[in-house]
Amino acid sequence: RKFGEIIFAGRFGRRMTDESSGILFLSVLQSKVKEGFGVKYKLTKTVNRVVELPVDLIQPNPAQPRRSFSEHELEQLAVSIQENGLLQPITVRRVNGEYQLISGERRLRAAKLAGLSVIQAIVMDTDSERSAVLALVENLHRQDLNVFEQAAALKALLEQWGITQEQAAKKLNMAQSTIANKLRLLKLSPECRTLILQYHLSERHARAVLGLPEETQQALLTLAGKHQWTVAKLEQAVEKRQKKEKVHK
Repeated sequence: RKFGEIIFAGRFGRRMTDESSGILFLSVLQSKVKEGFGVKYKLTKTVNRVVELPVDLIQPNPAQPRRSFSEHELEQLAVSIQENGLLQPITVRRVNGEYQLISGERRLRAAKLAGLSVIQAIVMDTDSERSAVLALVENLHRQDLNVFEQAAALKALLEQWGITQEQAAKKLNMAQSTIANKLRLLKLSPECRTLILQYHLSERHARAVLGLPEETQQALLTLAGKHQWTVAKLEQAVEKRQKKEKVHK
């Protein structure tokens, strides 16, 4: 695919034409950023175009599955951007004449903290459904989402686009059973979710208590968190509680 003319108007005023793939193009661009060159580029006749966009003109992705961002991590990334530049462009799409973020919100926020007025972005030709899928996939692959953000994003994807778990599994390259298990986590109360995140308990810890009354769930999750129980230890405690409740019935 022809990517057109690439102009490196930096310290060396280099000019080069690249007829190869987009992957090679991005690797060349990123290597120049890493080397500290000032980079400007002009692309013609492309679908996936890399451009420089004003950071204040990029709208957030309404389907962004990630709800919380660590201020400390953002500050660290901002310092890295100041020292080394942005090593990976964000992705955006055109919506009614404006640019809407697809993926890279953490990079965009950090770029603003770093004081950048413009940011490198790949402009993709995609619809809102595909944009939501791409945002979710990126976060899942980078493990940026906690288990409840993952579950909520999956639920929103199913409901908003009217697709089945099987269809979602194909789109996301996930097992259908994985999606089903994640969706089950949404049955937990906000209080239980807070305990799981507070004590850094795993998704398997969360699933272990699903069949219990909420009060018992909270009690066992608190014990598991305070005493750093393994999943097996928690499952044993759940089994004892269930047997005890049957006896009382």
